[in-house]
Amino acid sequence: MQATDTMESLSAPIRRGPIPWQGLLLAVSLLNFWSLPTTAQLAIVSTYSAEGNNVILRIRNKPPYALGFKWYRGEGENSNFHIASLAWGRILYATGKEYTGREHINLDGSLYIRKVTMKDTGTYTVVVRLRDSIKEIGFGRLDVYQPVWVPTLLASGTTVTENKDAVVMTCYTDAVSTQWFFNGMDLRLTERMQLSWNNRILTIDPVWKKDAGSYQCEVSNPISSADSEPVELDVK
Repeated sequence: MQATDTMESLSAPIRRGPIPWQGLLLAVSLLNFWSLPTTAQLAIVSTYSAEGNNVILRIRNKPPYALGFKWYRGEGENSNFHIASLAWGRILYATGKEYTGREHINLDGSLYIRKVTMKDTGTYTVVVRLRDSIKEIGFGRLDVYQPVWVPTLLASGTTVTENKDAVVMTCYTDAVSTQWFFNGMDLRLTERMQLSWNNRILTIDPVWKKDAGSYQCEVSNPISSADSEPVELDVK
């Protein structure tokens, strides 16, 4: 199309007339589809902490205009596990059977726990009360850890014969994660090596000359890590 044709098209009068009702309904339907409100699921932000620290369990996707909050230990509403509740209006604050004196509900609905212990580990429930007796329930988890202990690494033998003997190394720990090192580098497993389901036992069967060297295990949890003393494997 030439420039003159374009100008004529732009300057053409707008035709006015009745809009077909089918088209109007389609336009309204599309408008409603794109403007439908979306509500995200209420939840507690799962958190981990070292024992003895202060923790705040925050609420994710908190609805606006909340009228009150109730916190429970465990999953679900159970009066036997009620920690505390906060209601707006006259600012009513109440504590339940699971209140230990270390918990407090903040004005934003989050739960503050002072000097957490291992017993605080577990699932928590928050109930948010809205207008017209409507409520929403969310869940989350708190994991409390102690610093890991230095693991002990023991081998079934440290002087073995190539292509004859097998070696079993055990990393004694109760930590969450275990990683193995060979001569200060990440251990690369071969077809002759096998790790147990929890990574705490390494089996080499049979051993080869190139397996000789220094072995260590490193254990960790979300707050700390520790290395074992090295074990030297001699292959004859």
